[in-house]
Amino acid sequence: MPVYEYTALDLGGRKKKGTIDAGSISAARQKLRESNVFPVQISEPAQSKKESSPSGGSSGLLKRVNMQETSVLTRQLATLIGAGLPLVPSLTALVPQIHNGLLRSAIATIRENINEGNSFAGSLSLFPKIFPPFYINMVRAGEASGTLNLVLERLADFLESQQAVRSKIRSALAYPLFMFVIGSGVLFFLVTFVVPNITHIFKEMHQTLPPITVFLIFVSGFLKSFWWVILLIAAAVIAGIRYTVRKTEAGHLWWDRLKLNAPLFGKLNTKIAIARFSRTLGTLLQSSVPLLSALEIVRNIVDNRVVADEIKMVAKDVEEGQSLSAPLAKSPLFPPIAVEMITVGEQSGEVEKMLFKVADAYEKEVESDIAMITSLLEPAMILAMGAVVGFIVVSILLPIFEMNQLVR
Repeated sequence: MPVYEYTALDLGGRKKKGTIDAGSISAARQKLRESNVFPVQISEPAQSKKESSPSGGSSGLLKRVNMQETSVLTRQLATLIGAGLPLVPSLTALVPQIHNGLLRSAIATIRENINEGNSFAGSLSLFPKIFPPFYINMVRAGEASGTLNLVLERLADFLESQQAVRSKIRSALAYPLFMFVIGSGVLFFLVTFVVPNITHIFKEMHQTLPPITVFLIFVSGFLKSFWWVILLIAAAVIAGIRYTVRKTEAGHLWWDRLKLNAPLFGKLNTKIAIARFSRTLGTLLQSSVPLLSALEIVRNIVDNRVVADEIKMVAKDVEEGQSLSAPLAKSPLFPPIAVEMITVGEQSGEVEKMLFKVADAYEKEVESDIAMITSLLEPAMILAMGAVVGFIVVSILLPIFEMNQLVR
């Protein structure tokens, strides 16, 4: 159901603004009048006009709902339900506070769907791009067990922990990326603007130049004249790789394998995958989702085909009667220490607790590895830039030294 913004006057003549969901503008006007509010202006939010239905958006330019917005919504909803407020009034209280038009419209539709007698989980499933299967299945388990507020709190904790890991990765890589962009810009300026002005003097003297200087002049001239060709080639290569990775099965599988086997970053991606698997599975099991269903959900939400295939094999062995740790031990993805911790959890009846410990341990290792990688990247980039600048300086100074020798 659409959400409209309104400006209205109450019985005391005071102006008030807000949002209301209704089938049309006339229906929204009628609802406001029934609540003794007299509308002055009703309009569809500008953001909503640019967005299509959340359940099946047709444009790639639509504003998305990020994890932080979903996390805040989940935390607020858990707090309201935990305080004793029923689900529908809780959603009603949250709708005006949501700034993202796409999410606000989705919550308003979910509320109306619940009013029509549908379950909360079933209503969430109308918006798979906002609420993934993991989220929906946990809510379904919470509804079935009567612990919806606890499940929502666990969901909020999970989303916040995942957001924290992503934020740490992005913030750690922001400075090296900034250095790379600035350094590349400075070097491009030196090669295309500074170097030609200096080497122009050598050409006027008709002196035989050292090979290193000739090479620098060639590179400088090529970049100055054909920099746009390089950009076009780079863009074409990137577009080709993106198409191959996203649109072809072989390309997708190749990229996922590369992420797990790449030098320096391969081990980091593997640890991130293990931490995400452990925390997601532990959260699902803690919310009373059956093990096989939990494994299927985790398999569908991991962002790596190789990891998904490993989880599928684990689920198949579990379905045949094996414990969780036995097929994990056969997988090359999961290290022995993680498998051993899960084995101890199975023996003590605390699998969820051990899965969380595995996730905590590997998330800490991820933070440590990121710190190490960034500490290596910064001096490596400085060294590379220094080498290029040194090459430019030597290429310019060599002809000058030769001229000095000729003068003597």
